[in-house]
Amino acid sequence: MSFNINDKGYYGDFGGAYIPEMLYPNVEELRQNYLKIMAEPSFKAEFDYLLKDYVGRPSPLYFAKRLSEKYNTKIYLKREDLNHTGAHKVNNTIGQILMAQRLGKTRIIAETGAGQHGVATATVCALMGMECIVYMGEIDIARQAPNVARMKMLGAEVRPALSGSRTLKDATNEAIRDWINNPVDTHYIIGSVVGPHPYPDMVARFQSVVSEEIKWQLKDKEGREKPDYVIACVGGGSNAAGAFYHYLDDTDVKLVAVEAAGKGIYSGESAATSVLGKEGIIHGSKTLLMQTQDGQITEPYSISAGLDYPGVGPMHANLYTTGRAEFISITDDQAMKAGLELSQLEGIIPAIESSHAFAIFENKKFNPEDIVVINLSGRGDKDLQNYIDYFKL
Repeated sequence: MSFNINDKGYYGDFGGAYIPEMLYPNVEELRQNYLKIMAEPSFKAEFDYLLKDYVGRPSPLYFAKRLSEKYNTKIYLKREDLNHTGAHKVNNTIGQILMAQRLGKTRIIAETGAGQHGVATATVCALMGMECIVYMGEIDIARQAPNVARMKMLGAEVRPALSGSRTLKDATNEAIRDWINNPVDTHYIIGSVVGPHPYPDMVARFQSVVSEEIKWQLKDKEGREKPDYVIACVGGGSNAAGAFYHYLDDTDVKLVAVEAAGKGIYSGESAATSVLGKEGIIHGSKTLLMQTQDGQITEPYSISAGLDYPGVGPMHANLYTTGRAEFISITDDQAMKAGLELSQLEGIIPAIESSHAFAIFENKKFNPEDIVVINLSGRGDKDLQNYIDYFKL
């Protein structure tokens, strides 16, 4: 059994392209060309060059000595927070801007929650001299002000989403509307492993550089390519997809996805899709989705703007339902405390999204000889105000 995508665009029962007819030409053009373009030597060379000299890859695999001592296991951190723009998101936007150029597109749209994907998109548009419009929920604009300022400074136009919960899913709705209205010249850079096929697979492939590096870095440090555990936070799930990618079919490696339980799984203010979700369709793919009895999407909540998505990417829906990955839900309080602990034990302030992954040690015990790799997906600069407010710093 493979946990990778099949030739129909599905991970097990999840995935596909459930799209309005108006979007079919855009999505089909991408589907027919993405693998061919990614295989071109000139594409690979430019992608690798930009990841190295512009993004600053490879990101280090850092042995967290004090954290390891505290929890009596071997903990390595994959330092995606050290990438240019401060998160893993730029791996994907570099790939997609090169894809857009080769498809002859001149205008880029994106959606963003925490703002990291918006910043990464604005960054590559500035790099390539392309028009950039980023849709962002009105609530997220308020709570992620530093990232909004960055996007504007990079030359992007930030358009607020004023409907629904005014967060990530609403920004995505607005971006899809824009794409329907501008099918010829526009490429939509989706920031996670969500959306219609081929997006989940394309984004996962661009992010797979994370696990590709973990393999040789771990071989270098521990004499083996496989850790016992790979742990990552999951909203839509692109950082987890990247960290899991090269281990998906290797069942010796345990995969752990950490979701946002918000104020508690059953509090009504949560984003714990694996527990609360049922099969449904959102933003063009069939996946697990938080919804009411009659199929209306439930508003998600998390203290982290990047994890409050009501669904999860189809790869992760399949990993959950097959039992290939263990899903753990972490509350706001647990995540915030874990973020503070990492800051004070290792001198690394993580994004609140990533903090959820670090809260796992209060919930799950590891053996002293286990090698545990945590994908530190982003740095905490964007969240300082949230940390200040929470801890009264």
